Amino acid sequence: MSYAIIGFGSIGKALAKAFARKDIPVSVATTRDPESFASEAAAIGPVVVATTLADAIKADVIFLAVRFEAHPDVAKALSTWQGKTIVDVTNAYGVAPESLDGLPSSAFIAKAFSGAKLVKGFNHLIAAKLDQDPSVAGGNRAVFLASDDEDAATQIVGLAEELGFAPITLGGLSEGGLLVQARGNSWGRLIFKDLIKID
Repeated sequence: MSYAIIGFGSIGKALAKAFARKDIPVSVATTRDPESFASEAAAIGPVVVATTLADAIKADVIFLAVRFEAHPDVAKALSTWQGKTIVDVTNAYGVAPESLDGLPSSAFIAKAFSGAKLVKGFNHLIAAKLDQDPSVAGGNRAVFLASDDEDAATQIVGLAEELGFAPITLGGLSEGGLLVQARGNSWGRLIFKDLIKID
């Protein structure tokens, strides 16, 4: 299984650190020349490799960690995303619900990534928390996941556990997914909730 992170802002870097902590190879890309951030990627760890967008989208699982408004630019990189799992880490705060066709933000993004399986996740924590080792206080930091595809959700649950998080599934995008989605001038009820699961 191969992994990529599209977007290398504070959230993208925090995700890259999660992979590096567990020595899981991951490529990172933006729309910029990878040489412009290659040294930053290398500083996180040897398993974090800066690459082009064209190469990053060859991965099986792709974390979408760009600004919500930038997702169409990534989506047009492939005519079909069949066989890919997209983990939507975006938040559509400030984006009017009318411009989303009345859909949850992740369901709107899913339309752009035609053929992909989409999982909403890793977006409810601020970068400063996501950046930290998820093994804390005798337990593991929770991440919420929502998807309309059960197989994709199961896949990302396994990855989240491998990264050291405690995944909590919320159901479909139009049900539990709304708890972790921001749009318009509102935040889902679970956004910013920093929870630790104690075994």
